Amino acid sequence: MTTIVPTSEEDPFLAVVRFTSQLAWADAGPEAAEPEITRLCREAEESIVAGKWLELASLMVASAELVSPKISEKDLECTYTIICSLVKNANSAEDVLEMVKAISSKVVQQPSDKASLRLKILFNLYNLVDHPYARFQVYMKALTLAVEGKVAEYVVPSFEKIDSFLKEWSVDTKDQRQLFLAIANVLRENKSLVKESLKFLTKYLATFSNEDALDEAKEEAVRAVIEFVKASSIFQCDLLDLPAVAQLEKDAKYAPVYQLLKIFLTQRLNAYMEFQAANAECLQTYGLVDEECVTKMRLLSLVDLASDESGKIPYTSIKDTLQVKEEEVELWIVKAITAKLIDCKMDQMNQVVIVSRCSEREFGSKQWQSLRTKLATWRDNIGNVISTIESNKVTEEGSQASSASAATIQGLGVR
Repeated sequence: MTTIVPTSEEDPFLAVVRFTSQLAWADAGPEAAEPEITRLCREAEESIVAGKWLELASLMVASAELVSPKISEKDLECTYTIICSLVKNANSAEDVLEMVKAISSKVVQQPSDKASLRLKILFNLYNLVDHPYARFQVYMKALTLAVEGKVAEYVVPSFEKIDSFLKEWSVDTKDQRQLFLAIANVLRENKSLVKESLKFLTKYLATFSNEDALDEAKEEAVRAVIEFVKASSIFQCDLLDLPAVAQLEKDAKYAPVYQLLKIFLTQRLNAYMEFQAANAECLQTYGLVDEECVTKMRLLSLVDLASDESGKIPYTSIKDTLQVKEEEVELWIVKAITAKLIDCKMDQMNQVVIVSRCSEREFGSKQWQSLRTKLATWRDNIGNVISTIESNKVTEEGSQASSASAATIQGLGVR
């Protein structure tokens, strides 16, 4: 297999065009191939001389993709390294954007062919461009390739830096939606990343307000609810009050989905059992397993019991609320502790659970108000402690001063 080795005698861009055009026309025979190769090389030369770098980029990527299945990964990488370097010659920011679009669109056109290498090419292109929005475009293409080429593992680590990327790119709300949804779709491919997938899906839904066209987000809202209900290790979410999700309540088709979310976030097992009896077909439609739903609702119901201000839960309340046998009560308490939903002690003598901490199923205005009240109480308590300490300090200093004066007077009397 021929490898591109640019020399000082020929421009590297022209060398790539000659190499790819020769391979593309290799099976056509000399009589048909030579005129086409000459034509393509001439067009490339004219673009180079005229500084028409966008036209040259379009010509080069078209030729490269024609022969990509025929050449080695080393040759393809070398070809695209030279093509991508064209962005440094762009005459304007608009040309950079158009050039990036032309190159990245072609790179992702054949995702099943050398997918990991194509992703590497996109990352190289990303690092070559300085234009923030051009970088955003390349990153979005990389996410598309990650899903279609089944190479998601190479882009997942970058999701930890999304917040800093967004500051750098300065993209609008519409682009943020596309980004969050694309990331959620990448993570969806990995069953172990359900929590992260739901996180970005929630970010996507949170970009919609009541002033937006909410229909656009309807299917993804349903998807988010089902992902939350299905996830055996996720017990808290902020979906309920999002306009994109709240719209489901008044939708004839999806109202049961919203009702199910409301049950999982605000109600107990008995409400779910009633829902299941009336909507068994709905659960089947979305692939929800009743036994798994019951297990999750028992844990969430126990959390609801633990949220009582008294901090004590009788065993009998747990037995009745979770609809379990008396001997299974402590088993469910242990499950809740293991899932880090509650911190507590079991008083077996008095048959009560003493709760020191419990998780919140949602964190809305009610929870913020509760937190505000607790912080205000803590502030007042700390203020009282400080006042007491200062008062004691003043009293102690006064006593010491009195003792010192008395000692002095006494000393004078002796003399």
